[in-house]
Amino acid sequence: MLVVGERDVDELLDPAGCLEAVERALVALRQGEIFLPLRPMIKPPGTDSVLALMSVHRGGDHPVYGLKTVAVFPGNSARGLDPHQGTVTLYDGETGQVVAIMNATPITAIRTAAASALATRELARKDARTLAIIGTGHQGRAHQRVLPAVLRFEEVLMAGKGEVEEAVRRADVVVTATSSDEPVVRREWLKEGAHINAVGACFPDVRELDSETVATSTFFTDRRESAENEAGDYVLALAEGAIDADHIAAELGDVLVGAHPGRTSPSEITVFESLGLAVEDLFAAEYVVRRARETGRGITVDF
Repeated sequence: MLVVGERDVDELLDPAGCLEAVERALVALRQGEIFLPLRPMIKPPGTDSVLALMSVHRGGDHPVYGLKTVAVFPGNSARGLDPHQGTVTLYDGETGQVVAIMNATPITAIRTAAASALATRELARKDARTLAIIGTGHQGRAHQRVLPAVLRFEEVLMAGKGEVEEAVRRADVVVTATSSDEPVVRREWLKEGAHINAVGACFPDVRELDSETVATSTFFTDRRESAENEAGDYVLALAEGAIDADHIAAELGDVLVGAHPGRTSPSEITVFESLGLAVEDLFAAEYVVRRARETGRGITVDF
C-alpha cells in the first residue's frame, strides 16, 4: 500500500494535472461511468464540526473504489489549520485490496479550485480581467493559485470581512470560499456578465448568495442531485419561492461534453454551485499515485 503525506500530495498535485484529472472525472460522471451516492454526514448536537464519508466507484477495465473521509472544522482557520482534514483511500475494484491512502487536505483544496477553474473557463466571459476571491483561508488561496491557469487576470482581489462589496463590484469573476451562514454576495453588487463560483455553502441551511443572485442567474452545478440536497444557495432560494425546481440549467459535465452551450449572452450572470464530489477526489488521487510512483515519493508499506 502506498502512503502519501500532506506535503507530497501538495507538491505532486500540480494545477495543470489536477485540472485535467477533474475534467476527466466530470466527463466520466456525465457519461455514466461512475456510481456516486450522496455523502452521509455526522454533525453532533452542539458542535460546529462535521464528519462526511464520500464514496465512489468507477467500473470499466480498471475498476476502483474511492473513499474520502473528511472532517470539517470551521474554527481551524483561526488555528492556522485547514478546516478540511481527512484521508482519501483507493481500493482495487477487483480484489478490494487497499492500493493507496493519502492526506485529503491538499486534494480537497486543489481539486475544488480546479473545478472552479474549469467552470470559469467554460462560463466566464473571455474578456474577464478582474478576479475577486471572497475568503482568505486555505480554499481562497488554492483558488488564487489555480484560476489564473485558465484566464489571464490582470487583477486578483482577496477580500475578507469589510472588503467584500467593493471587491465584488469590481470583479468579472467572483469566488465565494467562506464559512458564512448568510449571503456574502448580493445581486445589486454584481457587474453585468459576471461569473460566480460558489464554493463554501455545502449544507442545505447555509448560503453565500442571496436569492436574487440565484434567481437572476443561469445556474450550473457539479451534480444536480447534490445541489438539490446539499446546496443552501439553491435549497433556500427554492424554499423562499424565488426559483422553481427546474432552475438548474445543467451540470458542468454537460457543458464539458458540449451537451449544453454554457454562457449564451455577454450580459448574463452565471453561477457555478460547487458541492465537491468524491469522483473528483478519486481522479485526483489516481493522478497523485501515478506521479508518486514515477518520482519515488510516498512510502510503500505492508498492510
